[in-house]
Amino acid sequence: MAPPFSLPRDGGGSVSLADYAGRKLVLFFYPRADTPGCTREAIDFTRLDSAFADAGAVVLGISADTVKAQESFRNKHQLSVPLISDEQHEMLEAYGAWGEKSMYGRTFMGIIRTTVLIGADGRIARIWRNVRVDGHADEVLAAVRGM
Repeated sequence: MAPPFSLPRDGGGSVSLADYAGRKLVLFFYPRADTPGCTREAIDFTRLDSAFADAGAVVLGISADTVKAQESFRNKHQLSVPLISDEQHEMLEAYGAWGEKSMYGRTFMGIIRTTVLIGADGRIARIWRNVRVDGHADEVLAAVRGM
């Protein structure tokens, strides 16, 4: 079963797993708002937002950025996908998207680019870890359509 969550989102209010009961849900975890890879990924999911809706799925983006940073990211790139703020890393850890990373020979804790597909039954159907951005949103859409 998918771990429950309830966190603040861009535009105010909060979002929880229970809000999407009976629907397919795509959660894409990205390292940081308004960085090149994360921007491309969010734009790709936004581009396919209506196709996901037609397939009966909702897409949510999650990072540890503040709600204010998420709103600025959404507005700057005209994103239609709701963006969730997990500053305490609770959801990131529950879904395995927080862990050890390395760059330039240095290891540190951070967000591992991950996508989780949850079926209408509330069970995790598929997990993509260490996602490569190019073509990823299309691949996830194909998986949603195949459910």
